[in-house]
Amino acid sequence: MGARATREREYRPHIPEGINNNHYGLHLLLAELAHGYGREHICASEAVSSSSSGPGGEVSSAQDLRDMFWNAAAICVPLVGLLQGRKAGTPLMRCLHQTLTMARRLQARRLEGTEHNPWVEYVKLAKEYKDSVNLGQGFPNFPPPDFALEAFQQAVTADHMLNQYTSAFGHPPLTKVLASFFGKLLGRELDPVTNVLVTVGAYGALFTAFQALVDEGDEVIIIEPFFDCYEPMTLMAGGHPVFVSLRPSPSQDQDLDSSSSWQLDATELASKFTPRTKALVLNTPNNPLGKVFSTAELQLVASLCQQHDVLCISDEVYQWLVYDTHEHVSIASLPGMWERTLTIGSAGKTFSVTGWKVGWVLGPDNIMKHLRTMHQNSVYHCATQAQAAVAQCFEREQLLFGQPSSYFVQLPRDMQRCRDHMVRSLQSVGFKPVASQGSYFLTVDISDFKSKMPDLPGAAHEPYDRCFVKWMIKNKGLAAIPVSIFYSRPHQKDFDHYLRFCFVKGEATFQAMDEKLQKWKAELEL
Repeated sequence: MGARATREREYRPHIPEGINNNHYGLHLLLAELAHGYGREHICASEAVSSSSSGPGGEVSSAQDLRDMFWNAAAICVPLVGLLQGRKAGTPLMRCLHQTLTMARRLQARRLEGTEHNPWVEYVKLAKEYKDSVNLGQGFPNFPPPDFALEAFQQAVTADHMLNQYTSAFGHPPLTKVLASFFGKLLGRELDPVTNVLVTVGAYGALFTAFQALVDEGDEVIIIEPFFDCYEPMTLMAGGHPVFVSLRPSPSQDQDLDSSSSWQLDATELASKFTPRTKALVLNTPNNPLGKVFSTAELQLVASLCQQHDVLCISDEVYQWLVYDTHEHVSIASLPGMWERTLTIGSAGKTFSVTGWKVGWVLGPDNIMKHLRTMHQNSVYHCATQAQAAVAQCFEREQLLFGQPSSYFVQLPRDMQRCRDHMVRSLQSVGFKPVASQGSYFLTVDISDFKSKMPDLPGAAHEPYDRCFVKWMIKNKGLAAIPVSIFYSRPHQKDFDHYLRFCFVKGEATFQAMDEKLQKWKAELEL
């Protein structure tokens, strides 16, 4: 007898635990169906494999194939209820076929490795402890400026046609003012039709750029720490992320470290460029670190991009939130960089209206045309009323630019005070802040905590900062975000002693934070 006959004779359908008598017959039918269906394909499989891989390969291939069908039958058993509840007159075999079909792979391969989102875990935990103060998520919990609310109210009520579609690539009043406003900052004339694309938030701008430009096997250089969507967006486009880390150097000010001391190593950065490199992602001011890249640092990045003919995707959503004497410089304004740079902005961060979800991309037409193709075949269009309101806000700021009454002057001034308040408060219990030059965020060093309480509860090999955040939420009522989530997996353990706090919060939140920290300080003094 051949190997196939022996295997068929030995076949006995396995009945999983929990299958009762009522379901036994149906399970047996499913298993026999899978066995018989697999047997038909095994014959063909063996005919091919016997001529190419010999008896060993023949048995392995046939056995694997039959195992696959048996597994499909086992997967279907929990769906017995669906079969028993089928409509009268529906043939059983049709139901069986539909049920087996449901057991096939559903998700696209592009989703592999992107399923986990760390935000879900920490946001959920903060909500479970209702008394905790959420300083983790990056959004303002104070009202937007009055002029923004008035602009939105007018967009909703004044013109009924704003309830309808507008131009797919951006509401004309908005693309016009964006071209005018940013054209002056970049030192060039921008065409509102060919150089501007309005997207569903900056997140949508990033996704559109990756999908339009990154192909299978392309390498994308990502500077760590990085906003966590860059890696999965690269992977979903078929690209390969290549990481290079900002590393802290000793600060001249011993009392307070600064994000400016986190630097790229020029040699290490240069080594990341290969013939397969398609793009580099730049984020300035950086989330989570708050680093504002200097002109010299941008020139280093620019020279390497030009030398290797690489695109630059520049995420500049926090450009108006820059503190002290620091200045934001767009890399697209440097010589030779406009032609290879996409500059991404956000109305949510600009006007403290993150829920409006209006973003934009600026760039040369030869690149932008590919983003427009992606945009028109995905979201196609963004909310008209929100775009109209953002257009009014920019028109106001264009008139007031540089004046004390400009929101772009007032917001960073107010948020710098919030940053300084948070620095002092967190220092009181032993945190070591890394003073941010920009953005919504303050990073703190928890090395002292790690040395004093190294054995916090957590999963095996879980980075320390994640264990600390969970402990802090549960025991101190303060929620933050572990900085290790902003690093690639190989580098997470190297940077597991930092937390990210958001200081773009209202007075009530700061009062609640201070109460928690004062209680914590009192406990330390006992």
